[in-house]
Amino acid sequence: MNFPDELKYTKDHEWIRIAGNEAFAGITDFAQSELGDIVFLDINTAGQDLKQGDLFGTVEAVKTVSDLFMPISGKVLEVNSKIVTAPETVNKDPYNDGWLIKISVQNASEAAALLSAADYRKEIGQ
Repeated sequence: MNFPDELKYTKDHEWIRIAGNEAFAGITDFAQSELGDIVFLDINTAGQDLKQGDLFGTVEAVKTVSDLFMPISGKVLEVNSKIVTAPETVNKDPYNDGWLIKISVQNASEAAALLSAADYRKEIGQ
């Protein structure tokens, strides 16, 4: 499984890539493999200010439905249009084409509490 070192991770299996005042977030390679074939993403929080840990949507797979949580506080600027029409993109490329939301970062220091790639691997037993 792939866990890029430049990302930060949550115990709820989200990742975040911060670039200045904006960030991209999605679910990890581990999460997509555990969920199985992703068939639908319900993310209707564009334009909303959310706090770290708030629910920003759900992901529906053949096996289950799972909640999605904000890795850091911020305003949801955009939902990836590619995943709306092709949710399987998250299975194929969770860290690039399969990103879920773009965030305007409110407090970048919250990222310090997130997991490194090595810590995330330990968290999931790999």
